[in-house]
Amino acid sequence: MQDDWSRDRAAFVAEPADGPHPADGDEIRSPLAAQFATLTRALLRTGSVADVLDVVVQATHAVIPTADLVSLTVRTPDGKLHTPLETDPLGTELDELQYEFDEGPCLEAAREEGIAYTHSGDLAASPDWPRFGPAAADRGYVSVLSTALVSSDQPPRLRGAMNIYSREPGALGDEMTRDHALLLATHASLALAHTEAVRLAELRETQLRRALESRDVIGQAKGILMNRRGIDADEAFDLLRRTSQDLNVRLAQLADTLASRHTELGLPDR
Repeated sequence: MQDDWSRDRAAFVAEPADGPHPADGDEIRSPLAAQFATLTRALLRTGSVADVLDVVVQATHAVIPTADLVSLTVRTPDGKLHTPLETDPLGTELDELQYEFDEGPCLEAAREEGIAYTHSGDLAASPDWPRFGPAAADRGYVSVLSTALVSSDQPPRLRGAMNIYSREPGALGDEMTRDHALLLATHASLALAHTEAVRLAELRETQLRRALESRDVIGQAKGILMNRRGIDADEAFDLLRRTSQDLNVRLAQLADTLASRHTELGLPDR
């Protein structure tokens, strides 16, 4: 798929300014154009700020081939950081490590005076984040790209970052990926620009609901594995995490499938 993105970009640059629109015709042949067309249609159907941000997060996960996790960091006017949306609970865990250590790419991108983006393709050896980098690498994520989200100049002046994590060494650092991330982050920034302070409660409620739902279904899946395999809770969670990585499926999605179809499904032995 990476070749498709590169081909699309080269064709777009080579197209004359007065040439036909790439979406003209009965079919959108470009995978990149198709993804952005899908994003546009989804955004037009959304009814809340949380919905808009969720669509952007899911689109980022789909558009950027090496993105394994995507999350949003929001810094509220009182300086507090939280992660209202992610594609997998591990995204929240990685963000919260940065909050705990007071270092990391999303903190740098979310600062008032922060830069447009921060990147590392080797988190284990990152000199900028000596605690967060190795901790993220221990969890299997070795590359990261955080892109700033900037709201309007009017109060409450929210700031944030869109965080993309990858298991692939040296990933997310090319110009094409950065351009796509900046474009996608613009959609999220526009949503934040129209967010009133009172509507932050909506984002926090969304985060809490998603976290509780994920935690509940992961707990069910762990219980099934403990019963079927005679293992403890930590071993059950490790098995779920490894299987999630091997299949490239969200941990919560895998847990939900196991909980609802455990009589039909088999998981690899320890």
